[in-house]
Amino acid sequence: MSINGQQALQAGKLVPLKVFFTKGVGTHKEELRSYELALRDAGIEKCNLVHVSSIFPPGCKILPKNEGIKELIPGMITYCVIARCSSNEPRRLIASSVGTAIPADENMYGYMSEHHAYGQTDEFAGDYAEDLAAKMLASTMGFPDFDDSKDWDEIKKVYQVKDKIVKTMNMTQSTIIDSNGNWSTVVSAAVFLF
Repeated sequence: MSINGQQALQAGKLVPLKVFFTKGVGTHKEELRSYELALRDAGIEKCNLVHVSSIFPPGCKILPKNEGIKELIPGMITYCVIARCSSNEPRRLIASSVGTAIPADENMYGYMSEHHAYGQTDEFAGDYAEDLAAKMLASTMGFPDFDDSKDWDEIKKVYQVKDKIVKTMNMTQSTIIDSNGNWSTVVSAAVFLF
């Protein structure tokens, strides 16, 4: 018997019912301030963020960012899967990405991956994070030999893992460090709501 998010909450278990995705970039002479500015750009700076690992709850509803942010309260303990990358190396390209793989069957859980990198574009980092999430999900579904390059349907934009359809997406932010050596931080996050 499977349990959905609402039943879990009623049973005293913390299972998110909703999620929204966001990203941001911040630059400052201090690394910590660049991180805070990236969180501000993402719209989640007023929360006490708790980093969680990478399970997408069964039946979790994806909200647009503008709707999700409306549910945040200053000081709120907020669970999120978050990727972060910082540097002050002039002209360095940095990226962060959260990849998500969600089975078509809403009763199954999905996977999220956190990826941070140097020298990767939005597209490359985002594709990498999606592929990583799909591989982790395929492995838990009993398909450890899943080949993301063969099982991707370009037209439908889904993975075909044996007889299971898996939708993927990513939230990615990149930036190039300025030539003055200021710190820049990029963040990508999946923010859970109850």
